Amino acid sequence: MDMKEYIREFTLKDIVKVRNPKVVAIGGGTGLSVILRGLKKYTNNLTAIVTVGDDGGGSGQLREDLGILPPGDIRSCILALADDENVMQELFNYRFPGGCMEGQSFGNLFLAAMNGISQDFYDAVRRTSDVLQIKGEVLPVTLAQMVLMAALQNGEIIEGESAIPKAALAQQCPIARIFLKQDQIRPLPETIEAIKNADMIVLGPGSLYTSVIPNLLIKDVARAIFDSRASRFYICNIMTQPGETDGYTQEDHIRAIEAHLDQAEGRLFDYVVANTGNLPKSIEEKYQKCESKVVEIKNPLKEYQYILDDYVVMENGYVRHDADLLARRIFETYVK
Repeated sequence: MDMKEYIREFTLKDIVKVRNPKVVAIGGGTGLSVILRGLKKYTNNLTAIVTVGDDGGGSGQLREDLGILPPGDIRSCILALADDENVMQELFNYRFPGGCMEGQSFGNLFLAAMNGISQDFYDAVRRTSDVLQIKGEVLPVTLAQMVLMAALQNGEIIEGESAIPKAALAQQCPIARIFLKQDQIRPLPETIEAIKNADMIVLGPGSLYTSVIPNLLIKDVARAIFDSRASRFYICNIMTQPGETDGYTQEDHIRAIEAHLDQAEGRLFDYVVANTGNLPKSIEEKYQKCESKVVEIKNPLKEYQYILDDYVVMENGYVRHDADLLARRIFETYVK
């Protein structure tokens, strides 16, 4: 970063600090935790609202064995908002290498244990956040047992977050729509309150049908975003996801979200943050072998303002958003 860019960023952070905006980030999985690491450098007034539909891996095992909400995405977001130098970071990310707990993370087990001595899962999340002294707050979107369902374009109904992309891939049939097994699941009241009071709302990135859209299916969540006077941003994925968004453009992602909403209520967001960067050839070939490719912008939608840049960074051989650049572009737009 040259001196001009350094001064520019320093000034931006000062402006944001004075305004002290209330920022709400909504999503799940790796995508949400990545961008939280960038957003927290500008504000401590940050709330992450996290989906709890996961039923795979270690989280799914704890959900099935103990009847608790899946802790994995919650754990990732708590760690993203924690002090990077805190020794608890390494401990919470530790995964047992063998035995009956092989692959399970200590952080998931800690949340499960905290749930056992707390009033409810929200209280467990709050107390765990206190232990790690996080900057901001992490909220599950609901305390209800959230079971995702999908209708494929061939009419077949699939149950379970982890089963949906597998079935779509196995049948070579795209997802038509996603819905919840239980009607009218109520949100955690604190999530609606956070959205209503927000100055900025950030949606995504993350798995479109299993991390992003599920939050919007919870009663009153989309309504609260529609009614908000906040600056609202949608961060589109960099890569397509096999079984969920095969062949999708940026516009296809946006239209899929719109299709799950009551369009009479208007636009859910104002700005689309989208990548224009390319991958190193070797990484592109690696992803192509997994039937994943860069999400292209073919026909920008006139009703949205686009914030375009090369947001690609590599992390352990995987494509990630550049959290620092992304946060800077979002806050630059907000302070204009």
